[in-house]
Amino acid sequence: MLKLGVIGYGKRISGVIQHELRRLEPDARVVAVVDPDEAGARSRLAECDQSDVVFYDTVEEMVRKAKLDAVLVGTRCNLHAPYGIEMARYDLPLFLEKPVAISMEQAVGLERAFENSRCEVVVSFPLRVSPLCCLARQYLAEGAVGTPEHILAVNYVPYGTVYWDAGYRNFEITQGLFLQKATHDFDYMAFLMDSPIVRVAAMASWGRVFGGKKPAGLTCGQCDEAETCLESPRNRRRNLSGGTQADHPCTFGEDCGSPETGMNEDSSSALVEFASGAKGVYTQVFYARRDAATRGATVSGYLGTVSFDWYTNELKRVRHHAPFSDTVKGGQGLGHFGGDTALMENFLDVLRGRAHSRTPIQTGIQSVYACLAAKESAETGRFVDVRQIG
Repeated sequence: MLKLGVIGYGKRISGVIQHELRRLEPDARVVAVVDPDEAGARSRLAECDQSDVVFYDTVEEMVRKAKLDAVLVGTRCNLHAPYGIEMARYDLPLFLEKPVAISMEQAVGLERAFENSRCEVVVSFPLRVSPLCCLARQYLAEGAVGTPEHILAVNYVPYGTVYWDAGYRNFEITQGLFLQKATHDFDYMAFLMDSPIVRVAAMASWGRVFGGKKPAGLTCGQCDEAETCLESPRNRRRNLSGGTQADHPCTFGEDCGSPETGMNEDSSSALVEFASGAKGVYTQVFYARRDAATRGATVSGYLGTVSFDWYTNELKRVRHHAPFSDTVKGGQGLGHFGGDTALMENFLDVLRGRAHSRTPIQTGIQSVYACLAAKESAETGRFVDVRQIG
């Protein structure tokens, strides 16, 4: 039996364990949890874990008593770094959710904690290890575009209302959507270009779509505009526009924050420069719906162009100097486009000593440094150099 400890047994980490890890390793058991909301955590535990699990008050007590094979961190985002820093003291494989930090202080602290740590980390970056991204990287490594000179990456998020009608609206926890969303994308962009991002210029829009002056604490069930509001459960259900169809906090409420006090952005974009000298553009949009969903990249060089989209699960290669183009179609129905499965396969290999992490802690920290630079650039209107690991 594989004995797992979990710090913060939330929806995301419970889904990864039950739908991905346990499919690969049916004998895996959650035997130890650190979570102040014991009732909520127990409600998410699988039936096979209910009888053996022990709840602990501290990580130190859990690690000392539970004799674990590995630990997974699935807390809210502002706690990823503190618990990651604490786990760096132990020689246990660690699965750490992204973003691994939400501030420069946290990121630097995490980097220092792991400088001499024996704890091997698998950061939750499923896009980097998804089959489609890996195929694109293979094509690039084989010279499909020659030297990669430019990358265009886009993310039109069809479920973006979650950042205003759920706990993610809390800016103190998210620190904006570069850190929440672009941390994935900056990571896979650097992976594809085989070079870290060193400079960023960014812009963002706040409060033009979501947020507003509706009273704090207002929910759809209390609102006299629910019949006409496009974000009410009734209209989301009728229009097939996505998002929760349960009663939820108002997406136009003052408790979404403000541009002055801090809030998630409706959309944001960044110009990026890589250490190789190549350049790129990234854009993320959070009010898109339905078939507007798109997420992927186009990489170009003198010899060709390689592009892919995870939503269509297709990759296209164009040869610039020959009359041939190829399109590859992938399979459907995979969590995070197949990346979650690949992450859990790697995590199991790491804890058994068969492989090293494909998404080590350094990738998580470097992505945070790029996201923090983008956030600063959007707020100040200037180019910002990206801190580098080491």
